[in-house]
Amino acid sequence: MKILLVFDFDNTIIDDNSDTWIVQCAPNQKLPIELQDSYQKGFWTEFMGRVFKYLGNEGIGEDEMKRTMISMPFTPGVVELFNFIRENKNTFDCIIISDSNSVFIDWILQAANVHDVFDNVFTNPAAFDTNGHLTVENYHAHSCDRCPKNLCKNVVLVEFVDKRLKQGVNYTRIVYVGDGGNDFCPVTFLKKNDVAMPRKGYTLHKTLSKMSQDLQPIESSIVVWSSGVEILSHLQSLIKE
Repeated sequence: MKILLVFDFDNTIIDDNSDTWIVQCAPNQKLPIELQDSYQKGFWTEFMGRVFKYLGNEGIGEDEMKRTMISMPFTPGVVELFNFIRENKNTFDCIIISDSNSVFIDWILQAANVHDVFDNVFTNPAAFDTNGHLTVENYHAHSCDRCPKNLCKNVVLVEFVDKRLKQGVNYTRIVYVGDGGNDFCPVTFLKKNDVAMPRKGYTLHKTLSKMSQDLQPIESSIVVWSSGVEILSHLQSLIKE
């Protein structure tokens, strides 16, 4: 029996948004109005590229950015959850699909010593250029009209599951843990035996609740959570089945 655990990152693993947290590095901890106003819906990654360029031009270096990022709080209970997953890696494969970036996620997971819990991290690739500026690229291109143009988490999930199937791994169940609007698309991929775990009170939870009220429920079961301990408890029950 092999269960696939899929985690979002911002407001799921960490208890805030990594892209807005980095603004603490900026002078007076805020961005210029014209930079704030340059965001266009669906083009968040391009906006963050401009933010990183601004920070670099202001003399904010890699070390200061890293110190700021690793000060981000984890969502309550997730460290205990990751310890449980680590102890049961023969049962769980564990991946992250996130609209953050590879540098931020790597810094945070390494600092907390939980990077080994995850088999793959799918996110927007980032790196520091020769000027010492952080640059970020779109994860991929896709044709889904529900998702921002840089990332459809559904496409990533489907491709990963297909790849594992070709490698001889057929997951008995997929558990998807997330909070945001861009977590809805991959949740529609889930089947009867799978579990969608939206964070209580966040966008994904509200969307799924409205669908149930409108008599358009998704196929999988839904288990709402507020802390990592509740996720851990549900995984324990799945193992016992």
